[in-house]
Amino acid sequence: MKAILMVFLGGGLGSALRFIISRGLNKSALDIPFGTFTVNIVGSLLLGLILGISLRTGSLSNNTMLFLATGFCGGFTTFSTFTFENQVFLRTGDYTNFALYTFGSILAGFSAVFIGLYLSKLG
Repeated sequence: MKAILMVFLGGGLGSALRFIISRGLNKSALDIPFGTFTVNIVGSLLLGLILGISLRTGSLSNNTMLFLATGFCGGFTTFSTFTFENQVFLRTGDYTNFALYTFGSILAGFSAVFIGLYLSKLG
């Protein structure tokens, strides 16, 4: 039961923060949804840092990992919104922004995880 509570609390905080950031950044004059892009990349970086620190030091408890990695990062990032936004690009025939957003998100997301893992080794 405590594990579910940790995921619930972390997910709630992550989702609320995602809402605030996305609401502000998705109002851009440009067509790319920068709010979703930002939370997904920052969430990937945070996950890399959290997992890297946990692997390197073993100092994060299971409950802390559930709160931060599963809960917060899981609630903060959003694959469903990313895929919905991409289907809008496809439906409207905006193939350029579809390609930029899709491949940019994947490349930046993987890079952010690796950067987070790397940075966790420096501490």
